[in-house]
Amino acid sequence: MIDEDLAKLYQVETRVFNQAVKRNIKRFPKNFRFQLTEDEYKNLTSQFVTSSILSNKHGGRRHLPYVFTEQGVSMLSAILKSDIAVDISIKIIREFISMRKLIT
Repeated sequence: MIDEDLAKLYQVETRVFNQAVKRNIKRFPKNFRFQLTEDEYKNLTSQFVTSSILSNKHGGRRHLPYVFTEQGVSMLSAILKSDIAVDISIKIIREFISMRKLIT
């Protein structure tokens, strides 16, 4: 899941969300969280209606987004401690489990 989407679910700004992760970076090895390349981001955003890619104009992003794997999302519950964060983490993990069952 992309940092911006997770931040919305956790009801915090993306900047605040990423700051919390950076303060706890040892909890997020590369297989828990990674940054999209510019080409990956362009490909992703071409599938959706979005603001200007990596542009300060019109509220666009200044940095490429981070993507969190199932393990990374699980680790978020250890650093985001609000009631909303705990509830959202549980819901997201349940959805990952449901998707894995569907795939298998």
